[in-house]
Amino acid sequence: MQIQVNTDNHIQGREDVVRLVTTSVEAAVGRFSDRITRVEAHLSDTNSHKTKGEDKRCVLEARLAGLQPIAVSHEAATIELAVHEAAGKLERSIESSVGRIQDR
Repeated sequence: MQIQVNTDNHIQGREDVVRLVTTSVEAAVGRFSDRITRVEAHLSDTNSHKTKGEDKRCVLEARLAGLQPIAVSHEAATIELAVHEAAGKLERSIESSVGRIQDR
């Protein structure tokens, strides 16, 4: 499973962010790694000139072999929380998609 991280120019600490995304995604969907070809993470600060509010956004898109891409997003006050919550959403979405295939 390949994990690709993209950030806007308002996100600081590139190496730490990549490590955070990699760890969170592998923990959430690692058990599906044989089905996932790639996960793309897009991180942004939607309101960079303000310091308060839930303006950090994480969009995760997983590409599973033989299926349409699955995309989820979450906005939070911190990058860490946005990544963690988006990874949880991605895990539930993949579980649902894989479960529907197995039910057929």
